Amino acid sequence: MSGAAGRTAERDPGLQPERTRLAWRRTTLSATVAAVLAVKTASAGGGSGAGFVACALCCACWLGFLWIAHRRIQGLAAVREPAALAPPYAAAAVICTVAMAVCGAVLVGSG
Repeated sequence: MSGAAGRTAERDPGLQPERTRLAWRRTTLSATVAAVLAVKTASAGGGSGAGFVACALCCACWLGFLWIAHRRIQGLAAVREPAALAPPYAAAAVICTVAMAVCGAVLVGSG
């Protein structure tokens, strides 16, 4: 009976880190498109003060998300078995994403 207990604890990550890097890149691309659309929406037709503030916040959140994603992509590429994303960075990524969605809603509502 040499089931799972008899095996070594080594983990073969296979292509999982590469898929995760690609997912971070796709998500960053989506955030970039959202930031560009926020700038376009805020600048179209003169815009309002709330629209410009929402656009500025959206761009700031985009920069924050870009920094987190870049850091994670580098971390995934640096080692064979990458560690999990640290909870503060995961929380920051979620906050940036939700804030960008709220800013987008404000931009659509003010336009």
